[in-house]
Amino acid sequence: MTNPLPTARTAPHPDRAAARAGIGLCPALAPLLAVALLALLALQTFAPRLALAAQAAQAAQAENGWQLHLGSEPYAPPTFLAIDKNSQHLYLFHHESPLSLAATFPCTTGQELGDKQREGDLRTPEGVYFVERRLSSGLDYDLYGKEAYTLNYPNPVDRLRGKSGSGIWIHGRGHAITPRETKGCVALNTPDLASLRGRVPLGTPVIIARDLQWQADGASPHAADDADAVDAKALEQRVNDWARAWERRSDDFFAFYDPGTLGKRQRATFRAFRAHKERLFDGLPWVQVMVADLQVLPGPGYWVTSFGQYYRTASLTSEGVKRLYWIKGDDGVFRIVGREWDRGRLGLEDRYKERVRREIAPLIEAWRSAWQKADLDAYMAPYAANAVQGDLAGARAIRDYKARVWQDNPPKSVRIDDMQLRLDPDGVAIRFTQRYQSRSGYSDTGIKQLVLAPTDTGWRIVREDWSAR
Repeated sequence: MTNPLPTARTAPHPDRAAARAGIGLCPALAPLLAVALLALLALQTFAPRLALAAQAAQAAQAENGWQLHLGSEPYAPPTFLAIDKNSQHLYLFHHESPLSLAATFPCTTGQELGDKQREGDLRTPEGVYFVERRLSSGLDYDLYGKEAYTLNYPNPVDRLRGKSGSGIWIHGRGHAITPRETKGCVALNTPDLASLRGRVPLGTPVIIARDLQWQADGASPHAADDADAVDAKALEQRVNDWARAWERRSDDFFAFYDPGTLGKRQRATFRAFRAHKERLFDGLPWVQVMVADLQVLPGPGYWVTSFGQYYRTASLTSEGVKRLYWIKGDDGVFRIVGREWDRGRLGLEDRYKERVRREIAPLIEAWRSAWQKADLDAYMAPYAANAVQGDLAGARAIRDYKARVWQDNPPKSVRIDDMQLRLDPDGVAIRFTQRYQSRSGYSDTGIKQLVLAPTDTGWRIVREDWSAR
């Protein structure tokens, strides 16, 4: 069943006098105004559907606010904050299957109702945001208490929608809070905010909505919840397909982006973004992209996928948190309309090595087995055309040499032990103890190293070295 979150509702903010005042219209201007309105409507009819839909959603949200139903989705963050502006409460959630409410605190938001649209409108924004920094010095105590958490407002979708303003924080107060008293921030009583210390790491998602309901048991009492689960699953697949297209360095990568919105009100145009990527694709022999700890969060008219990204090329390795903002088009396909990247060490290298180890293990075993069986075609399958084996250069030379050796003295047994993996400028290096015996009785033991490079069709051996033990 749906958990009714604690409420502390206050009377609606009174209308402003300017909004209540009537504005007279000269009768002679009425026909001209009618023609102008018809022209405006005709122009809007031919505007892009996505832009119209975004404008309509933005207008509805600004007026009515965003209502959110939280459930136990498999891609929810392990920890996140949620703010219900109507009830004036902040909630700390843990997602450990099922979703659980860890703490509840009264809070206060902007003096004006509705979603923030512009600088100085005294409204608190509604959407999905992330903790960027924790401030604990240089604060005005009466306004901010002893500490504050900064948020990434405006996010890429906010900028796309023309929203302005900045400096939206979650902070304390030097006095007891009262409902709707901030200029747009979210404020808690100082002791309550202090109790969150250590529980809200940088990057923690913060969901702000007009109304909030949540499901502890994963049930879906609302049809929208079922649709959200389908969309979350689709986005998980989209992110993985996006990463694979990036690794292939193909034109398919750019089809994941909405070129009409990606550069709008953002730092670089889509044309510049594409040109930069294409230059990199042309100059790089290979690219590896690993997605880790994917989170999928619904926003008002958009979705956010947040994950750890480990990126490798022959000359560069980087890791950090990547956030992609998605909007579903008229064709039902999600496309990226905004990006955020926070570079930092997440400890993903060991996880990347483990992923590569799982990918390479079947190839190494097939190579060993083919060698032991003297199956020349299967043995040569994992070698790149330009592979080097000792003094032999090229797959043709390696094949001819093995064919001659195996004709007179085929192998009987090939054993591999103590396999180790390390990163190499060409890809990865696999080092192991190799024990070989031929049918004539010859045997040797040594250290074999295979260097493998990633390609569009899988890993390939590009270098092979052996030394006697």
